Amino acid sequence: MVIFSASAMLFYCIALVLVVSRLFHADGPNRRIVAAFAAIAVVLHAAALSQATFTGDGQNFSLTNVISMVNWIIAFTFTILLFRLKMIIVVPVIYACSIISVALLWLVPPEYITHFELHPDVLSHVVLSLMAYSALMIAALYAIQLAIIQHKLKSKKLIMSPSMPPLMTVEKQLYHLVIVGVILLSLSLATGFIFLDDMFSEGKGHKAILSIIAWFTYIAMLAQQYWVGCKIRTAVFYTLSGATLLSLAYFGARIVKELILT
Repeated sequence: MVIFSASAMLFYCIALVLVVSRLFHADGPNRRIVAAFAAIAVVLHAAALSQATFTGDGQNFSLTNVISMVNWIIAFTFTILLFRLKMIIVVPVIYACSIISVALLWLVPPEYITHFELHPDVLSHVVLSLMAYSALMIAALYAIQLAIIQHKLKSKKLIMSPSMPPLMTVEKQLYHLVIVGVILLSLSLATGFIFLDDMFSEGKGHKAILSIIAWFTYIAMLAQQYWVGCKIRTAVFYTLSGATLLSLAYFGARIVKELILT
């Protein structure tokens, strides 16, 4: 795993440097070269994840492994879409987080062994949860990008380049991502209510409650946009608030239990 992890970090670093060095250049970064190095990093990241997750005792869904899975999904998505969407401004953050998440796989290796082969229904809930969280984290990155572009426009400091997408394009993509994320989150909550008997038990209830509050937050955002329209600042607030609630729901207690109290 160390070889895969170290190699993935190296290729992520190369992709990161290639993007940052020409982020605001008139022609922008060379997307083909960035995508090539990032694709290699994503494949190596997947190999490291596979070795860390699938063990002889079961599936290791430790906090660091789950965080790395989320980062892998986001890095994979952005690498695939690199040629289609003008979103380079958030790519350095994504690849930097991927480097950290890969490092965590072998620097902080706690174990949380599960046996999803015995409970495929629970696995469907977990997969939907990871997909929902990843989609809404990507939406949060778009919200940050949206806030940056709006601030630059207002202060008249914006340098238009191929790496800087139009404001309206980013806003539209943000709502599309939130809609996809809300659908996945709805399915995740539904499967949780159906398949998990201990969803509101002691020590786990906060996750369900915070996830439901986050769901209502995103629904309120979409409803306001549909009926009266959301200002960009309001949309950013809704998106980042929902992302914060989900992060606390998914990782809050596990950070304390697996990293602080161990």
